[in-house]
Amino acid sequence: MTRTVFYTATTLDGFLADDHDSLAWLFTQDIDQAGPGGYEPFIAGVGALVMGATTYAWVRDQLRENGETWSYEQPCWVFTHRDLEPLAPEVRFVSGPVTDHAEEIRAAAGERDVWVVGGGDLAGQHADAGLLDQVVVAIAPVTLGAGRPLFPRRQELALVETARNGDFVTATYDVRGPLRD
Repeated sequence: MTRTVFYTATTLDGFLADDHDSLAWLFTQDIDQAGPGGYEPFIAGVGALVMGATTYAWVRDQLRENGETWSYEQPCWVFTHRDLEPLAPEVRFVSGPVTDHAEEIRAAAGERDVWVVGGGDLAGQHADAGLLDQVVVAIAPVTLGAGRPLFPRRQELALVETARNGDFVTATYDVRGPLRD
């Protein structure tokens, strides 16, 4: 069964990036990519990706800076209102509500998962539309005090699993739906 999963890392105080969209805090932490909640077992189950324009631009800039190329084989939908260049044939640019593209994305994923790569607002849009099934987060022992919030929505989640991986606590949550007052 195809699930839509927001797989990400966050600081202890709930930020994905600092005020300047930097993830420098993330790369100073120890994590086993093959360990609990690690990237390797996660990506093996991913059939399609979705990301926002800011995340895509960050990935593009990192690839250029490091002399690397696009590493995803899966099709990727980038939600944007900007004109951006595709880094690979697998990249598609779309705009509008996530519901307008959900069926095509899920079909492309087949029996594997859809990964909401970033950011928190795009994951929130999926949650608002009832399309987000899980949140998998690696929590780093870092605080930023401000920045891009992990998940800028009021949602109720159900804890499924936790583990330690290097410096991180990994947690998997099922999305229950909007938090009711």
